[in-house]
Amino acid sequence: MAQYSLRDLRDDADRLGLRLHAGPVDDRQVVRVDLASIDRLDALATGTLAIIGGDDQPPPFRVDVALRQASARRLAGLVFTAPITLAETARVLADRGGVPVFSATGVGAADLAKTIDRAISGGASEAMMRGAHAITIATEVAATEASSTDSILSAAGAALGTELSVDADPSVPWTDAAAVFIGEVPIGRLVAARMDGATEVSLPVIASLLSRVAQRQNRDRYAPTQSRADLLVELVLADSSRAEGFVAQAARLGLPLAQSHAVAWLAPTRPTDPDARAPRSVQPALELFALQLVESRDEMWHVAFLQDDLMLVCTEEHGAGDHQRRVREVAMLVQHQARDLAGADWAYTLGLGTPQLGALGLRQSAAEARIAAESAIAAGRLGGVELTDVTGLRRVLLDLYASPISRELLHDILRPLDDLGPERALQSVRTLLVYLAHEGSLVHAGRELMLHPNGVGYRMRRIRDLLGIDLSDPDARFAVELACRVRLLGSG
Repeated sequence: MAQYSLRDLRDDADRLGLRLHAGPVDDRQVVRVDLASIDRLDALATGTLAIIGGDDQPPPFRVDVALRQASARRLAGLVFTAPITLAETARVLADRGGVPVFSATGVGAADLAKTIDRAISGGASEAMMRGAHAITIATEVAATEASSTDSILSAAGAALGTELSVDADPSVPWTDAAAVFIGEVPIGRLVAARMDGATEVSLPVIASLLSRVAQRQNRDRYAPTQSRADLLVELVLADSSRAEGFVAQAARLGLPLAQSHAVAWLAPTRPTDPDARAPRSVQPALELFALQLVESRDEMWHVAFLQDDLMLVCTEEHGAGDHQRRVREVAMLVQHQARDLAGADWAYTLGLGTPQLGALGLRQSAAEARIAAESAIAAGRLGGVELTDVTGLRRVLLDLYASPISRELLHDILRPLDDLGPERALQSVRTLLVYLAHEGSLVHAGRELMLHPNGVGYRMRRIRDLLGIDLSDPDARFAVELACRVRLLGSG
């Protein structure tokens, strides 16, 4: 059984209602506790903590005599239940004789003796009392306006007589009694430098208090950013004619829409099941990671989710250099964290938009980033980083390719060529596109394909037969050329 020392008594002072006035506090053992009168200390055994009852302070000379007797008998210390003010001679005697002097004003001597005796015995009831006291102290601190996780750890640790800390561990299971969460996001485990019965009893409750306070701190810290993120989602999803209507609302929320914006779009995909939704636990954990990542940066950042996709917006003054590079650096860190959170079964594809000015520019950058990510996914290039091609035609093609409906409609035009097999189908699509680009000239098409004109003609007769389309019809010719370009875009 662990010994109960003077240092333990001092650590329990708040719980017991004790106040130390003089004398050293060290690792000497408190063997027993006893009620005694101030003039009968010579009858007590070595190592006894003497509790001297009464409502009035004894005369100073009585205190001096008691301290000499306590030192001679090597008592553990003296506790006065009356208010006491020590004279300078008493302080010197207490320090020189190694007798700590406490007061316990307003505490019944018998009740105090019983509580300290339990502490000395180290039984289950004492552990429960100390644990309950620590919980009470932690709860009182948590209820204050200025409460923080640090203040709770400090107060609860002092009540328990040990140092408490949160060991960062984002993989801690929710079933762990000492787990600390921010909302649904695990951040670590509450640990104590020294474990005993009282600590084991109180740790789960203190961990719960820490989780609530951390959630409140997180909400207060990021609430303005999250409100602006909600507005950005509305802006991106709204009709373009309404874009400028968001400017005033954004100004009230502190979002300078008139500045330059660059967007990164992170889209999750499960290769074995493309229609699967990302794990529910990923989104809150990824949002918290991203907000903490950009909190200290000079640029203005926002994190928003559109279903499972994450939109990361970086806002800067117009003309800021390396705007897109900064977005890429941060977004790739978020991408790496998303992979770690979701696991090896998931791929997160990152699309980057170009910096654009104003509300409409933000929408354009978001569209570029989304199209880049979704086009890469549709083409089977999962988990990489895709930059937006700034040419107008490619952007239009990417938009068509990123749309499942448009892609399927265009794919239907060329579907008969798939019966030739993947390699010959791709060859036929390239031949058809070159033929159409040269307005049906076998000579010019053959020169680009490095093929004899008769060879081009042979291929085109086979293609016409398979497609069954009249290429002399301008509308049909336009649709086929568009389908060929989108198909080749998807082939990489």
